[in-house]
Amino acid sequence: MENKNIKQLGLWVLAFFLLIFLFQNLKQPVIESEIPYSTFKSKLRSGQISQVRVRPDLIRGEYKDENGKTLRFRTLPLPDPKLVEYLETYKVQNFQGEPDRSWLTSLIVNLGWILLFFGLWWLFVIRQVQIGGKQALSFGRSRAKIVDEKRKKTTFADVAGCEESKEELQEIVEFLKSPDRFQKLGGKMPRGVLLFGPPGTGKTLLARAVAGEAGVPFFSASASEFVEMFVGVGASRVRDLFDQAKKAAPALIFVDELDAVGRHRFAGIGGGHDEREQTLNQLLIELDGFEQSQGIVLIAATNRPDVIDPALLRPGRFDRQIHVPIPHLKGREEILKVHARNVKMAVNVDMSVIARRTPGFSGADLANVINEAALLAARRNKEQVETIELEESIERVMAGPQKKSSLMSEKEKRVVAYHESGHTLVAKLLPNTDPVHKVSIVSRGHALGYTLQLPTEDKYLTSRSEILNRLAVLLGGRCAEELTFNEITTGAADDLAKASSYALKMVTEFGMSDKVGPLSLKKPDQEVFLGRDLAQKGGYSERTAQLVDEEVKRIVLEAQNKARELLTKHRKILNELAAKLFDREVLSGEDIDAILQAGLA
Repeated sequence: MENKNIKQLGLWVLAFFLLIFLFQNLKQPVIESEIPYSTFKSKLRSGQISQVRVRPDLIRGEYKDENGKTLRFRTLPLPDPKLVEYLETYKVQNFQGEPDRSWLTSLIVNLGWILLFFGLWWLFVIRQVQIGGKQALSFGRSRAKIVDEKRKKTTFADVAGCEESKEELQEIVEFLKSPDRFQKLGGKMPRGVLLFGPPGTGKTLLARAVAGEAGVPFFSASASEFVEMFVGVGASRVRDLFDQAKKAAPALIFVDELDAVGRHRFAGIGGGHDEREQTLNQLLIELDGFEQSQGIVLIAATNRPDVIDPALLRPGRFDRQIHVPIPHLKGREEILKVHARNVKMAVNVDMSVIARRTPGFSGADLANVINEAALLAARRNKEQVETIELEESIERVMAGPQKKSSLMSEKEKRVVAYHESGHTLVAKLLPNTDPVHKVSIVSRGHALGYTLQLPTEDKYLTSRSEILNRLAVLLGGRCAEELTFNEITTGAADDLAKASSYALKMVTEFGMSDKVGPLSLKKPDQEVFLGRDLAQKGGYSERTAQLVDEEVKRIVLEAQNKARELLTKHRKILNELAAKLFDREVLSGEDIDAILQAGLA
């Protein structure tokens, strides 16, 4: 390698001196005739010379011959102190001096031009070739980002709402801190940890917290970065990623969205050697075992654990699978407090109240609630974020921002008022329904109006009667329109879709239909295999499918009849509620209770 470099350097030096030689000989063609100094003095006396440039070692200039043609000359000077006097006497039009240009001066001047030439050549030619070569050579290099946890260290104190998940990961932290303590007893720590759960629950934050707690290098990559259009690049990047981690061991590797490369192999499309499967095979090898990766732990995150290849999930690879769920009530309160650290909150803000009003929110949703509240307070020129901004931000996250510019006609506004009043009244009259927190006919997002129901506590089980009542609430808006205007509109499209979905799940998943029986007719979530799943029909007969359709229709119609009966019986309250909503546009839970009590009294 050294001999090759020396040879290349010698060629460059040779080319450099060759260019100097050519430049010196070709830069100025021979257009000056050399004459003796005596001839120069003779022509000077005859008045033929019109221009002279004098320097210590050379005299150059122009003269006119007998035909009046201008020619250039050069001559070597002799010691002549009266030369300038002669030039003035014989009326030379232009004479001037030139600096002494020795061979060293010429070399320096010429060298500058040559260096400029080489510089431009290197910038526009050689450097582009080198960049292209580096890109070609580094195509198989991993693009994982090395996160410097020393600058902004993430710890478990920054993660809230998933205490069980943190406890599972605490052992990984202890292993990364002192692997010898576990290895001396002959035990082997998990090679891989799979974090799975809904989006926004904090899987990436948990992985960074593990690295921050252990104080080890943190290599972060997305699974989609491994796969390219060229075969073998993904496998090469996986190898390079683990090689980098081995050099920095103990270290933590985090791969986000693992399902991008970790899906079931041979999913019925393509052969068994496509690029994604080669990448997966290399990941299996690195995790398993041709080489023991001492002090390296791989943490991966996915929203779809059901599509991950079983070979990845077996012991020895992803030994542990940790579920990161949607936070419960206490967890939501802790998450809100974490995100509110850097926000100026009013003293009277109670995070427990906000947590109760955000059931089903993920950690990302709660962070968005705090951020939206801060933006609203800043927009209103407030010094602190108050409860009213937090409540409004919840609605913004759930339904979108208000559309104040969308002005409905009086007729449409009245229809929407009766529609939302129908939802609200049925929800208040039926048992086992979530309390109505607010009803509005101010347009938000895609909704012309909305009825906000918030449960008082987290629920993990839902009874059959609760689902049936929920269906009646969904269909209450359509029934109110039909009773009042003897007409139905498109405003109930979303309600009908939700009601149909609930009824279908009751029949095919929950076994809540007496005619169909305690059967689960839902097709399991799995990859589609061409020639099998696409060619086969559903998992039940056409007769059963017809029975399912009949049951779904029956459940929905019964819920609609229940809602219609309630609204017909309390028509006066419906009219009062719709009138108040039409005038005020927004009614709180207390306003609704007052109208209901007056109507039922």
